[in-house]
Amino acid sequence: MQNLTPQQIVEALDRHIVGQTAAKRAAAVAIRNRWRRLQLPDDLRDEVAPANMILIGPTGVGKTEIARRLAGLVNAPFIKVEATKYTEVGYHGRDVESMVRDLVELAIHMVKDEQREVVRARAQELTEERLLDTLIPATDFDRREDAPATEVAERRRRNREKLRVQLRNQELEDRTIELTVQSKGPPIGVMAALGTEQLDQDVQGLLERLMPSQPKRRTVTIREARSILFDEECDKLIDREKMIEMAVQRAQNAGIIFIDELDKLAAPAQVYGPDVSRQGVQRDLLPIIEGSTVQTRYGTVRTDHILFIAAGAFHAAKPSDLMPELQGRLPIRVTLDDLTRDDFIRILTEPANALTKQHVALMATEGVRLEFTPDAIEAVADTAYRVNQATDNIGARRLMTVMEKLMEELSFDAPRRRGETIRVDRDYVQKRLADVRDDADLSRFIL
Repeated sequence: MQNLTPQQIVEALDRHIVGQTAAKRAAAVAIRNRWRRLQLPDDLRDEVAPANMILIGPTGVGKTEIARRLAGLVNAPFIKVEATKYTEVGYHGRDVESMVRDLVELAIHMVKDEQREVVRARAQELTEERLLDTLIPATDFDRREDAPATEVAERRRRNREKLRVQLRNQELEDRTIELTVQSKGPPIGVMAALGTEQLDQDVQGLLERLMPSQPKRRTVTIREARSILFDEECDKLIDREKMIEMAVQRAQNAGIIFIDELDKLAAPAQVYGPDVSRQGVQRDLLPIIEGSTVQTRYGTVRTDHILFIAAGAFHAAKPSDLMPELQGRLPIRVTLDDLTRDDFIRILTEPANALTKQHVALMATEGVRLEFTPDAIEAVADTAYRVNQATDNIGARRLMTVMEKLMEELSFDAPRRRGETIRVDRDYVQKRLADVRDDADLSRFIL
């Protein structure tokens, strides 16, 4: 976990997310507290609980983006789940424990990628040797029966070194060779028949062990063979047990689970009969967020120190409509602000991934130079803000809708306008978005 101060975290988030200072500060403190906890003595470390929180605000104001960028800053396993996809244990559908299993799977992939970088140099050497072993029999090497063994060995060595130089210079990339590869896991047809989405990961692991890998001969190019052999050599060099241990520890101590649409679980005051996708899911979430042990294919995983960030618009419901026990397990509440016209202007210009910068880069691939004037950006922001006020407020996502409408004709004609410079000003925006601006009913169907 990177040693970032709360100020550094907020500054990093500011590069991609406009406004929402309160949410950024709360998230930064939660992440810093995780680092502080790891500095404590062992007996006290286990007593410090994570700062689980609820982000409250309409769609498109940055709730998911804050959590996603936060995880990227500290290189933490992060998954986003929809609360509405789960059902109570015992009913058809996914149970809430599967989110922890998904988090561990992600941590496994993260650690594996890091370990691949550790063994990359050695794996590349072994890959090269295996390619040479495959290529040597296919060369025009001629062994005469009366030739001395030393002469044969020397000729073979020269041939091998000549091929090695060609491989390193990528002169043989399109040459085809036959390769024996190991197919892993059960046949695709078996997994499809069982339904992989609803198949428990423990069962998947059991099937992989019961059905041994089958060697298969494939004709591939050197380019493809290098990738296949490199993966195989990395798997041999990486200590699987150590990798699993590191991944489980990372998931337990640094994992972040973002539960979106939590407000959809808030049930009315009077509910009759089973409610397996609302109250039932809330009850199942209680032990997961509080801290419990979940069985995964990689062993048991404790959820005591996983950071849970829940989010919801809470238009038709209030956080107080959730079960009191669940509210207590998400003690920090942050309300995100609605986006204003000025926020839209900043979103279009300030972030590193601003929409205007994206469209400039996209047009540059066609040889078209695109320029946005300040008054054009103001006009786009005005239109997006007014449409949000007149129809459903979808936050910053409305900017994408408006920008796509604005760029529709130019994007279609761009290949024919190579070498041109297109200047987008207020008049250009008003002409392209006249229908959206003047017809409120039409604006409902743009999204």
